[in-house]
Amino acid sequence: MTGRPRLAVVGAGPAGLAGALAAAASGVHVTLVDAADQAGGQFFRQPATALRARRPQALHHQWRAWQRLRDGLERHVEGGRIEHLTGHHVWCVERDSTGTPTGFLIVHALRGAAQDDGVAVHADAVLLATGGYEQVLPFPGWTLPGVVTAGGAQAMLKGGLVLPGRTVVVAGTGPLLLPVATGLAAAGARVAALVESADPRELLRRAPALASQPGKLAEGAWYAGLLLRHRVRTLARHTVVEAHGTDRLEAVTVAALDRGGRVRPDTARRIDCDTLAVGHGMLPHTDLAETLGCTLAGMAVRVDGEQRTDVPGVWAAGESTGIGGAALALAEGHIAGRSIAARLHGTEPDPRGWAPAARTRARLRAFFAAADSVYAPPAGWADLVGDDTVVCRCEEVTAGDIRAAVGSLGAGDLRTVKLLTRAGMGWCQGRVCAPAVAGLTGCPLTPGRRPFARPVPLGVLAALPVDRREKD
Repeated sequence: MTGRPRLAVVGAGPAGLAGALAAAASGVHVTLVDAADQAGGQFFRQPATALRARRPQALHHQWRAWQRLRDGLERHVEGGRIEHLTGHHVWCVERDSTGTPTGFLIVHALRGAAQDDGVAVHADAVLLATGGYEQVLPFPGWTLPGVVTAGGAQAMLKGGLVLPGRTVVVAGTGPLLLPVATGLAAAGARVAALVESADPRELLRRAPALASQPGKLAEGAWYAGLLLRHRVRTLARHTVVEAHGTDRLEAVTVAALDRGGRVRPDTARRIDCDTLAVGHGMLPHTDLAETLGCTLAGMAVRVDGEQRTDVPGVWAAGESTGIGGAALALAEGHIAGRSIAARLHGTEPDPRGWAPAARTRARLRAFFAAADSVYAPPAGWADLVGDDTVVCRCEEVTAGDIRAAVGSLGAGDLRTVKLLTRAGMGWCQGRVCAPAVAGLTGCPLTPGRRPFARPVPLGVLAALPVDRREKD
């Protein structure tokens, strides 16, 4: 592998795998760094090997796409073109300023379950395929045991082959709710209701944009058929008002929404359940991009037609550049891999080589731009959050504390609210509570730049070369 250009890919989901395979096929040595024990990311999450699942394909409706990625990865690993580092948690990517031949960019990761052993990967280019994470907005009772995120429920089923509960309500907004509800029902859970805050009529109003992807519409119809088969009650233009229980979840109250996104009086109903799987869409993971100084467009990494960021040597693909699902991530990853390979070999990329992927990217971006305007949290959600509701779970900061920081103490941005209340100072560093704090205060939701993407043991920092410790 000496003499070959080196690419480090962070994340082994659809975008990372597509990029790694495209670059490796063009003569680039790829190091694929991923926190999970198996490739696939959340979308292609596989059951743990020790479980010996007999029919893992039953958990996926795009199994053939996964097989192609898996087989391609295995071939390149066996051929020495890809090194796959599993269980490696990347906490920082930096540029090597020493001028030595050790590398153009350095990817720092923590290895293993203990995460107390630092590893450095040197590369000529980096592809950030860090995916996205769920947005969950608070409501009374959301901290009860039995309330999980929609993606968390799906991860339990796909990765652990376990149900989060026997009687489940799936609620929130967004396309993710459909595979979660149907997947849980097919696995034996009783899905008491699918509670979606979006208005189906809004989808009809955006029919021209949505019709550009008939495959997506067919997929939606397929999910609708599964909901009917499993007798899942669907409550559109509804939202969860409160979760009830003493030691754990026992029931939820849901209510209908008016056209302005606010709860309609006298429409509340109680649904008994032991699990609530709730989610309000996705947000891009941009921590590593921010540490490198990449420009963001809103909450996503800004890229050009080749998936390049404005930082030399750094590409990004998948959900980190905007939420759009697995098919879009695959297209963006392929384009990035082809672009990286050409530029590392010193040639100008030929866009004709990825023309089909570019067309797919354009259509899917338009589709999800239209869908995102429909699948938005209800406008009046903050009115349902009482002052005694915990918003920042890490630091146990209530909605009343957050409102007081703005109303009484004059905070005008998320950072000031954080300093006054400690909301966002806990383990998750605001990834969970920041959207809620922004909604409760009226402050704009802006990415919070951090020097590290995850907590790092002091011993790992102390083991860095002196010049790098001084820089950090």
